[in-house]
Amino acid sequence: MDKNLKIPTTERHKFSQPLGKLIAGTRKETISEVEEHIRNYKNANFEVKVYLVGDIVTKDFLANDFLKSFVKLCIIDEKTQRNQIKIKIEDYFEEIIEFENPEGCIKKESFTLLDEIITSNKRTLFKVIKGEEDLLVLPLVLSIPLNETVKSLVFYGQPPITDSKHQIPQGIVMVDVEKRIKKVVKKFVSLMTN
Repeated sequence: MDKNLKIPTTERHKFSQPLGKLIAGTRKETISEVEEHIRNYKNANFEVKVYLVGDIVTKDFLANDFLKSFVKLCIIDEKTQRNQIKIKIEDYFEEIIEFENPEGCIKKESFTLLDEIITSNKRTLFKVIKGEEDLLVLPLVLSIPLNETVKSLVFYGQPPITDSKHQIPQGIVMVDVEKRIKKVVKKFVSLMTN
């Protein structure tokens, strides 16, 4: 990527659709369903790696001892629906990286930076100090390598969408990173303009 990417106004509606499986419900309901999915993957002998985009999912996962143990990367901006949010970071992360990512954009450097973070395999907090983190789910999915013995799962919060033809309830989106999803994400990235 040689320039920052933006969503064209005409394509905005496509980007609000869940990228993976939507687990609808309250925060408490969705977290217990997420736990169940991860236990099933563990029972099927997968190594599970979890990547989080968003402050509320990060807060909920880090507050749950079982889920926390699988978290490799959290991408946050310390805001939720325009309100400030504080996340207790403790000593969980091996690395904290601060980054600026303009609203409604994917900064070109994020592709390389996320590749480096994933390759390092360090538990990392990726903090967007200016702008927003939402769209970073796209370069994140592209950065995660495919591996038959590893379930790489990306989670992000889904706000309720009531103004589109297909209403979407609130919940958590679980993206199982595999070939098909990578193709979908490449298509989304190709729709963006620089």
